[in-house]
Amino acid sequence: MANDVAGRHGVGTAPADAGGSASGTVDAALGHAARLMARQPALALAQAREILRAVPGHPHALLLEGQALRVLGHLAEARSVLVALVASQPRAAAAAAELGLTLAALGEDAAAMAQLRRAVALKPDLAHVWQALATLLRANGDEADAGQAEVAGIEAAAKDPVLLRAALAMGEGRLDEAETHVRARLAMIPTDPAALRLLGEVLWRQGEIEAALPLLRAAVARAPAFVAARELLVRILAMGPDVAEALDHASRLVADDPEHGGHAMLKASLLVRIGDQEGARDLYRAILARDPGRPRVWLNLGHVEKTIGNQAAAIEAYRRAAALDPATGEAWWSLANLKTVRLEQADIAAMRAALPHDAVGDERAEDVAQMHFALGKAFEDLSRDEPAAAESAFAHYARGNALRRSVLDYDPARTAAAVDRHAALFTPKFLAERASWGCPAADPIFVVGLPRSGSTLVEQILASHSQIEGTMELPDMMLIADRLQSRVDANDGEGGEFADMAALLAALGPDDCRRMGEEYIERTRIHRKTDRPYFVDKMPNNWQHVGLIRLILPNATVIDARRHPLGCCFSGWKQYFARGQVFSYDLSEIGHYYAAYVRQMTAFDRAIPGAVHRVIYEAMVADTPGQVRALLGAVGVPFEEGCLAFWQNRRAVRTASSEQVRQPIYTDAVEHWKRFEPWLDPLRAALGPVLDSYPDVPAGW
Repeated sequence: MANDVAGRHGVGTAPADAGGSASGTVDAALGHAARLMARQPALALAQAREILRAVPGHPHALLLEGQALRVLGHLAEARSVLVALVASQPRAAAAAAELGLTLAALGEDAAAMAQLRRAVALKPDLAHVWQALATLLRANGDEADAGQAEVAGIEAAAKDPVLLRAALAMGEGRLDEAETHVRARLAMIPTDPAALRLLGEVLWRQGEIEAALPLLRAAVARAPAFVAARELLVRILAMGPDVAEALDHASRLVADDPEHGGHAMLKASLLVRIGDQEGARDLYRAILARDPGRPRVWLNLGHVEKTIGNQAAAIEAYRRAAALDPATGEAWWSLANLKTVRLEQADIAAMRAALPHDAVGDERAEDVAQMHFALGKAFEDLSRDEPAAAESAFAHYARGNALRRSVLDYDPARTAAAVDRHAALFTPKFLAERASWGCPAADPIFVVGLPRSGSTLVEQILASHSQIEGTMELPDMMLIADRLQSRVDANDGEGGEFADMAALLAALGPDDCRRMGEEYIERTRIHRKTDRPYFVDKMPNNWQHVGLIRLILPNATVIDARRHPLGCCFSGWKQYFARGQVFSYDLSEIGHYYAAYVRQMTAFDRAIPGAVHRVIYEAMVADTPGQVRALLGAVGVPFEEGCLAFWQNRRAVRTASSEQVRQPIYTDAVEHWKRFEPWLDPLRAALGPVLDSYPDVPAGW
């Protein structure tokens, strides 16, 4: 800070009769004193006083003397020096600034603020002075003026040549150069919010998220009104699993500027993640009340209305989005994905008109794929009365799947290899030796399997019980597994700590397993809104981690929801998933995936019989009361009649089956795949013996 205060901001020059040579010597001495200030203020003070003995009353030397005294804690003496300097140099911004900082340290806030205001009035680009003024204003309850001062300080800092060079380098992708520049700025002013934020963004772009977050937190703590820093902090925090801190900051953004639609959208997305659908809905409605011409907001509103169970409102929102922008494929697919809505000929015509007539570029591939999925659903509905429409439906589904698959990275061999390793590791002996490990909590009920297997129905039945809370598809177990996998994967061309995941899991000790189980319980707490003792985690992909679940949460319940291979796989193939499920966009690949899932679950059943309770969808449809009693018995809770009237449960449901589980069980979907049987040979071949033996498993598995 010495260089920002001393010698560059309007302090008068040496006496006119000082000779050129003497002046050069004094300037050199002043420069040396300024450089000493940051690291050795006592030596800087001695140097300033030496200059004053040679040139009494030299303004720069007096300024350095006052600053050094302040830094050393000799505040009364510093004030005396600086009051005299300000009186003799009334147009010197640096002198007023230094006096203001000294008075602030003495606790004389009113006088300090007057001097700081005077300094920035004389020289508005003093970023650190604006920040000091903001701190005092906030401490004295003047939040509005504090925010304005912070903004002015950040705008001043943004004009600094060093930060400008850093921002330019970052924008051009020269991140190492940008980091060098911004660190140089922080070496001079370690608390500069603009520099802290810029370095945070540079590190984030370099993939150093854990290093970026403290810098952004420091920028926000130093300058609470620094909107750009807080917004970037929210967006980075939102990428991780822990949304509580992100939501706190997003709430501050909305409170500070309720009319800012982008901040409201950001907060709403976080509310959705923690299950506060009503809160998100209110924000979306408020945005649309001000600006009804925003298709993306109508689309998001439709999503939350669907989740809450307001189907009519969801339909209206999706149709408003599609009307505003007919090329928005997500609007059409979301409408079709309600399952209970039948698209009309006018909808088909509108989608066809919006489809491109030439090659699809990357920027439109997602929208076009979703429109093909929606057209597939529209023609599938028509095929109930017009069997010939099934061919058109299948053709659109195939086109949408091909577009989606073309942008995804999925290798079936990796899934098969992981299943082999899982079966080899989780033997009866391995599991028996670790039976008492892990966190003893019995709260979680994991519903695993494939998407479109009836798992949402199982969840809805369970969540209709007075002791069980339904949450949603929680990512936490997969995130724990991903963190473990990062210890296996290669880094910078070198192997990780372990040869594979099996080797890592085998190396875990009792304390490791207990800590991870406790971590899962703690991470999922934000999704629990009631005091019910059990909760459902309906992430289907957790079948891949059933062994890990047993290690870290041995008392958790695992429910395997299984459906006829052709029905399950075909339903998954014609579903456009918002994320994940990368195996589902090719009939052969989803068939192999289903077979791999059955193989792993069979091996686990053999290793620890009875640890997994299996629900066969067709059996649930045929004998709902008997299957529900068995399901509740597996959890260890008494039977309740309310579980048979599950469709009356108005809880939020976020999956594709949200509308289907809001009506009684029906049999239409059990064999819906038969209309498309002529085109399912690749799926049959991939399923192999799993298809022929269902609901049992192939002999010898």
